[in-house]
Amino acid sequence: MLNIFAKILVQTIVVAAFAANGSVSLRGQHIQGGMIVGESKESIKSASIDGVKIPIHPSKTLFVYGYGRDAKAQSTLTVTFDSGATHQQQVIVEQREYDIDRVNGVAQKYVSPPESVLQRIRNDSAMIKKARNNSSFRTDFKETVIKPAQGRISGVYGSQRVFNGVPKRPHFGLDIAAPTGTSIIAPWSGKVILAEADLYYSGGTLILDHGMGITSTYIHLSKLHVEVGQEIKQGDLIAEIGATGRVTGPHLDWRINWFSRRLDPQLLLPE
Repeated sequence: MLNIFAKILVQTIVVAAFAANGSVSLRGQHIQGGMIVGESKESIKSASIDGVKIPIHPSKTLFVYGYGRDAKAQSTLTVTFDSGATHQQQVIVEQREYDIDRVNGVAQKYVSPPESVLQRIRNDSAMIKKARNNSSFRTDFKETVIKPAQGRISGVYGSQRVFNGVPKRPHFGLDIAAPTGTSIIAPWSGKVILAEADLYYSGGTLILDHGMGITSTYIHLSKLHVEVGQEIKQGDLIAEIGATGRVTGPHLDWRINWFSRRLDPQLLLPE
C-alpha cells in the first residue's frame, strides 16, 4: 500500500516547464487522484488531457484538471495557444496500490436497497451530477487547503469497499471520524451548489463550487449551516459531523471532484 504521508514528505510539488519556451507551468502531483493547476505566459485557446476538454479561464492563462483513481501511467496534455501553436507534453502518472476496506454492521437496506427506494437513489444521483456540472470560473482552488474537521482518519481515498461481505464501489473520499455535532469548516472559499438534509446513501449532503470543475463534497452531516447560492469564505462554519445515510458511526466523508473525476483530498493538504 502507498503510504500517502510518506509520499507527500518525499515528493515535492511538481512544477514542470511546458514546451521549449516554458510558456506553461504545471503545479500539483502527477499521481492517481492528483489535481494539477496550469498557468501560462501566453494566451491559451484550448487544452485537453487525453482528449478530454479542459476549461480555460477567461484570462486565457489558467486551467485546472485532475487524474482519477485509476488513471493510466502515461497521460498526454495538449495545449493550443492563440498564436496557433500547439504543444503536447507526455506526463508519467504515478500509480498507487489501494487497500481493501471491510466494513461490517451496515444496515442491510444500504447494502442491497429494496426496489421501493431505487428511484429515490437515481434521483439523488441525478441531482448531484447536475450540481457538479454547473461549472463557474471561480479560482478558489488556488488557495492552500485547510482541513475541514478535526478527528481520526478512519478511511482513505481509493480503498475497495466491502460492506457486510459484499464488494461495492471504491471509497472516493477522506473519512474523518469525530462525535456528532463536530464543526466542519470550508477548506476553500466557494459557493454552495447543493445542500440536502437527507439523501439515501449520503444523508446530509453539501457540495461547494470552487471553480472550473473543482467541487468539494461533505456527506453524512447531522446539520447544515449554509444554503444553496450562499458565498462561503475559507474557514467558515458550513456543517456538523453526523451519522446519516450509509454509515456505522459519526464521521465526515470529504470528497473533491474535477467534474466526474474523483480526486484525493489528502494529496492537497499541506504536509
